[in-house]
Amino acid sequence: MSNKLKVGILGGTGMVGQRFIAILANHPWFEVTEIAASPRSAGKTYEECVKDRWKMDTPIPESVKNIVVKNVNDVEEVSKDVDFCFSAVDMKKDEIKAIEEAYAKTETPVVSNNSAHRWTPDVPMVVPEINPEHFEVIAAQKKRLGTKRGFIAVKPNCSIQSYAPVLTAWMPFHPTEAVVSTYQAISGAGKTFKDWPEMEGNIIPYIGGEEEKSEREPLRIWGKVENGQIVPSDCMKITSQCIRVPILYGHTATVFVNFKDKPSKQELIDAMTSFSGLPQKLNLPSAPKQFIRYMEEDDRPQVRLDVNYENGMGITIGRLREDSIFDWKFVGLSHNTMRGAAGGAVLCAELLKAQGYIEAK
Repeated sequence: MSNKLKVGILGGTGMVGQRFIAILANHPWFEVTEIAASPRSAGKTYEECVKDRWKMDTPIPESVKNIVVKNVNDVEEVSKDVDFCFSAVDMKKDEIKAIEEAYAKTETPVVSNNSAHRWTPDVPMVVPEINPEHFEVIAAQKKRLGTKRGFIAVKPNCSIQSYAPVLTAWMPFHPTEAVVSTYQAISGAGKTFKDWPEMEGNIIPYIGGEEEKSEREPLRIWGKVENGQIVPSDCMKITSQCIRVPILYGHTATVFVNFKDKPSKQELIDAMTSFSGLPQKLNLPSAPKQFIRYMEEDDRPQVRLDVNYENGMGITIGRLREDSIFDWKFVGLSHNTMRGAAGGAVLCAELLKAQGYIEAK
């Protein structure tokens, strides 16, 4: 019998659900034992559900092919034999909120990739290297939900991963404002070029809701815990534009920053490259050894060359230089379905396990 924690994937047939399953195929701590999806998938094996729409580069893991997919709405049935769940369900926001709370109330922790609970005051939204202390609000959330071990934790939006960690590393120099433009891969919409052929050779200057997330979510990550709630920071202002570009994986950001105390280029590079957190200290299975790397070449980072840095869990920065209007500018790149989605959620779950929030039922 395996000592691994038993995991359910809610929304396991979509692109992020598939990424969860691919990542967890050989995970040392977690094992996928239940997969739940829409009623139309229920009753079929996982292989039957996804064989014609499997979007990962690696094959469907043998360990999940014969798992019979359950109806995600059958909360008691899905949750009874798992220790916790990852959520990647595709529903309306209110429905996601309700179903994730329903799972939590069965005493099953939920680590969610969805945005629905990112602004619920007692739900931690965590980048493990940046704000692990926000997990402290779980105690207040359990009190509200009436649970002993069930809770919801979420990860932030994929778009902010290319710049928020860098700005965090630079907090000692007091950044005051940033102008950010993101160039976001189509997999962020759960699509490939086969699904979305009109994106080939095209750019769409709008991604619904993305600019608000890109401007506001970093402030929540930098916030503090007060009276069982997360109070967002007001330490700086961020304005953004978010563009969909014809790339499969990888979100690139161009960023202009002003500081209260303008640092030197070397100070900025040193702060970035030395920045690490609890995942590195605890040597968590999915943690990148080097969270942020800086590249001196004029033509880096490039999606083709750099998106899979540290198995897609690291962030690559380049082109740091002084600006004629702002103090400094740079280009950042992150993997939107690894660090930005399923991989970031798996790292959150690893930290939650390491800290005792998630354990076997």
